[in-house]
Amino acid sequence: MGYVLGAICGLIWGTAAALLNHQISKRSILKNNTASLLGANVLRILVDLAALAAVFFLRKVLPFRYEAALIATAVAMSMVTILCAFRMSADLAKQKKDGESGDGTP
Repeated sequence: MGYVLGAICGLIWGTAAALLNHQISKRSILKNNTASLLGANVLRILVDLAALAAVFFLRKVLPFRYEAALIATAVAMSMVTILCAFRMSADLAKQKKDGESGDGTP
């Protein structure tokens, strides 16, 4: 039971970190600036490290198996980041297509 609870908590924690990374990426892309993109990449790496380090360093106080939480956190961060990237690229492609059509609809 400890592994299942750890995995569920890790999935939730990893999803939260990935969604934070998505917001960071979206804001930097909207700025359309190379320095902003570089800063966002560094910040995203720090968020990933902080999410994984939090699970690792809190392993003595967590009421479940930290190994499962650590693995699930990494899996959730990877999968949700991929899904967010697909969603963001589809949104940007739609915006570009709408901009090229010239009809002015959002």
